[in-house]
Amino acid sequence: MDLWGGGSALKIPSDLNYTSEHEWVREEGGVATVGITDYAQGELGDIVFLELPKVGSQVKAGAECGTIEAVKTVAQLFAPVTGKVIEVNEGLENEASLVNQDPYGDGWMMKIKMTEHSEMGELLSAADYEARIG
Repeated sequence: MDLWGGGSALKIPSDLNYTSEHEWVREEGGVATVGITDYAQGELGDIVFLELPKVGSQVKAGAECGTIEAVKTVAQLFAPVTGKVIEVNEGLENEASLVNQDPYGDGWMMKIKMTEHSEMGELLSAADYEARIG
């Protein structure tokens, strides 16, 4: 389904890893910063509310860990890696639209201290993700 109108170019930064559920991961020093992709925010439309995991909670790769509410739908957020949530983007509590405006920057959602670093190798590269969403 093309919701982009006029062929807007999707942003898929090459320095990130991706999941088939449309999350992105930036790994630095064993900490994974996580958000949803430009493609995902475009498909969801205007995001109005996020339910993110609590700081200190354990998440497991592939397991549901939150909810993204948009004007037209509700979607699940999945943990891309296993570990402990050490930070959530509190700015999204009052301004969930940051996910639409800047999904790879100010719209990040959580930081996970990874316990299974090998899971990074199971994530998609930017090229693989781009091929998957076509």
